[in-house]
Amino acid sequence: MRRTAAAMVVSTFVGMPAFAEGFQRIDDKNQFLRVVAERDLTRFAIRVRVTETGDIVGRAFGQNVSGDWVWRDGYFCRSLFWGSQNIGDNCQTVEMRGDTLRFTSDRGAGQFADLKLD
Repeated sequence: MRRTAAAMVVSTFVGMPAFAEGFQRIDDKNQFLRVVAERDLTRFAIRVRVTETGDIVGRAFGQNVSGDWVWRDGYFCRSLFWGSQNIGDNCQTVEMRGDTLRFTSDRGAGQFADLKLD
């Protein structure tokens, strides 16, 4: 069961191949912070918050999510743990459409995860 939940967390944070689909790129840290301020990012059984001070906190599939992030050269660069499992480091593009943020791994060349702003 834990292995299945871990796979779901990783797939949610990794997602699917990226396509633009009307999303607008956020490439400025201040703009990103205005968007996520005091809001949770959610998807399925995932609820996380990205703080202004560089922390990532929340829960996913019954486990704590923790990590940190920095804004570097127009990318959201994060280190992430799900429980004691290291999800790893990755720099990602951030795009927005409505109340959805799309995080695309590997500086926009990888897979994406869409998270709703609550």
